[in-house]
Amino acid sequence: MMEIVNLTEKQKSVVDILKKEHLTSFQILTRVKNISIILVLYKELDGLYKKGMLGSYIKNNLKYYYIP
Repeated sequence: MMEIVNLTEKQKSVVDILKKEHLTSFQILTRVKNISIILVLYKELDGLYKKGMLGSYIKNNLKYYYIP
């Protein structure tokens, strides 16, 4: 199990949703209740990338994010 340390509440919300399925940024935005602006979401995704906790790939011209 992944140890979650030093994450903001918004990052924890993103991690929880991405543990269940791979999603695009728009799908994440519609599922995470405490983030309502796309720029805030990208800031949180960037923070997770920097912590080495987030992966991504492109499929059918859409970028999907996931927790490896």
